[in-house]
Amino acid sequence: MSRIHAMSAILLVGLVLSSACAAHAKQIKAKPTPWSIHVPKPGGGTRSLTFEHVWLPHGVTGAESLAFDRQGQGPYAGVSDGRILKWDPASPQGWTTFAYSPNYKKNPMCSASTDRPDGAESVCGRPLGLQFHPKTGDLYIADAYLGLMKVGPGGGEAEMLATEAGGVPFNFVNGVDVDQVTGDVYFTDSSTVYTRARNTEIMIHRDATGRLLRYDSRARRATVLKAGLPYPNGVALSADRTHVVVAHTGPCQAFRYWLRGPKAGRYELLADLPGYADNVRRDGKGGYWFALNREKINATDPEHLVGVRVDAKGAEHEVMTAPKGVTLSDVAEKDGRLWLGSVELNYVGLAS
Repeated sequence: MSRIHAMSAILLVGLVLSSACAAHAKQIKAKPTPWSIHVPKPGGGTRSLTFEHVWLPHGVTGAESLAFDRQGQGPYAGVSDGRILKWDPASPQGWTTFAYSPNYKKNPMCSASTDRPDGAESVCGRPLGLQFHPKTGDLYIADAYLGLMKVGPGGGEAEMLATEAGGVPFNFVNGVDVDQVTGDVYFTDSSTVYTRARNTEIMIHRDATGRLLRYDSRARRATVLKAGLPYPNGVALSADRTHVVVAHTGPCQAFRYWLRGPKAGRYELLADLPGYADNVRRDGKGGYWFALNREKINATDPEHLVGVRVDAKGAEHEVMTAPKGVTLSDVAEKDGRLWLGSVELNYVGLAS
């Protein structure tokens, strides 16, 4: 999702990192950062995480969503200048350009490393949600301004798939997931009124024009599954493919839309979340990790929450805390480690 400016301004104090450090794109450094995971069960205790920074290339920020290809390579991350980058620790550059929007190479301002004018991302693209379809190797991209796109396993210029559904143009495309059996794509349009640049107004005005959508990969068209939603953001198809879980940022809630079975078509509450949720990912245990921009504004607990893991029934199992000023937009679990994306920061986190 986009930045929650009004709530995050205070949290961003002290986040400015030296450009000398950011320039070392390939460097991974362990930091004495007190991240931890709390297990809220009797005897569960707390486990600390070893946290590392994987610095993004100098001049770009905001690895909002992370994805891994069918060979397990990556992560791939969409960043602030409109590109999709790939992390390759064996490469001298560390991060390399994998894909870009159809507009990226057509407009000189898109490739400018400095002095990009306001509004450049609406032209160059701002990739948010990412997800691969391993069967084909295609990477699906939810671009906030341009729509739903796809790029093949070789990367390069992305192909535009859909820019509207039900006769209504997309306005703020955000989260995405792919059915690994059918190839259908589930994604969100967070508001039909406010764009990413004005995302705080979604909550200020309690806008509820967001939509949950499905792109039929065979018919090659997008349809609306559920409209009238308050700030729908990340999406994740359940492991058994019976429903889609949707993270709602403003309401701090998670819902699920049933695709099949006796509840087909029903939209029901899965969990009340302890913070403002962004992306949601399956956790490999039948549950989900929700990345949190921060804890609820009226929270009484002094800890700064950036992630929560719930089970398939919505019960909270673990919460992740971090130093004040850190915001997360993605928690992707891979091989027992957590890759952490943030729409605000100039690094990707790696925790184990």
